[in-house]
Amino acid sequence: MTEPTSAQQQPKIITLTEAAAARARVILDAAEGTVAGLWIGVGEGGCSGKTYKMDYAREIGPNDQVVEDKGITLVIDPMAMLYLYGTEIDYEDKDLDSGFVFRNPNETARCGCGESFSV
Repeated sequence: MTEPTSAQQQPKIITLTEAAAARARVILDAAEGTVAGLWIGVGEGGCSGKTYKMDYAREIGPNDQVVEDKGITLVIDPMAMLYLYGTEIDYEDKDLDSGFVFRNPNETARCGCGESFSV
């Protein structure tokens, strides 16, 4: 069997920067109990309509999309895949605000505080 060419390979739904992968490793290593990876989803909320959600993935559901990037397992809620395709997750450590930052090419608007988005 031959390897698929780059034209046949599907791009990852989500990618991580080195900073995000390093922070995710720290968070996952500190988790209590069994953790299958980092769960990523999208929920309703905020002034722009949608919010990014992250949590521990305690298990992988039959319809979850699993992405491995930089040694981190990302478990993506199947209902969120449409909104997240092509997203890069970074981690920024600033003086007054530190956290994961989603760079999503599908966003059409983002609220002023950066907590919610619309597509």
